[in-house]
Amino acid sequence: MNRYLITAYQFGTLGGILSFIAFYCFSFLNPDPTSLNLVFGYFLVPVSIFLSIKFFKDYSNSGYLSFAEGMTVGFVTYALLGILSTIGIWTLLLLFPDLFEVIKTQKIELLLENRDLIISQVGEASFNATELSMNGLTPWNVALNDGLWKIIPGMFFSIIISIILRKNPN
Repeated sequence: MNRYLITAYQFGTLGGILSFIAFYCFSFLNPDPTSLNLVFGYFLVPVSIFLSIKFFKDYSNSGYLSFAEGMTVGFVTYALLGILSTIGIWTLLLLFPDLFEVIKTQKIELLLENRDLIISQVGEASFNATELSMNGLTPWNVALNDGLWKIIPGMFFSIIISIILRKNPN
C-alpha cells in the first residue's frame, strides 16, 4: 500500500506548501488574499493530482493504472494538500492577526456593498444571517474554507484524471 502513497505524499505535501506560500505572497498583493488563493487552487489542485497519478502510473506501477488506484492516489494527494493548506493558513492568520482583521473587514465590506443584490436574490433573512455569520468570522473559518475549496474540487479532478490515465494490463 505504501507504494500507492509515496507520490501522493510528495505531491500533496508540495501542493499544500505551495498553497500556503501563495496565500502569504498574495497577502502582499491584495488586502484579501483568499480570492486569489482560491483561483490559484483551481490550477494547483488538478496539477498536483495529475502529477501524482502520472508519476505513480509510470514509476511505481509499470505503466498501468486502474481506476481505483488512481482514485486512491488522487484522494491522498488532494486531502493532504487541503489539510496542509488549512493548517498553514490558520497558523499564518494566528501569527498575524492584523492580516486576519483586514480579510474580515474586506469580506464584510463586500457583503455590504452587494446588500441590495443579495437581498433581491435570497431575501433579507438570509442576508442578515450571513452578516451575523461574517461578524463572527475566525481565522479557523478562513483557513477551513480554503482547505475545503481544495478538497471538494479535488474529488472531481481525481475522477476525471483517473479515467483519462487509466490503463489496465491485457
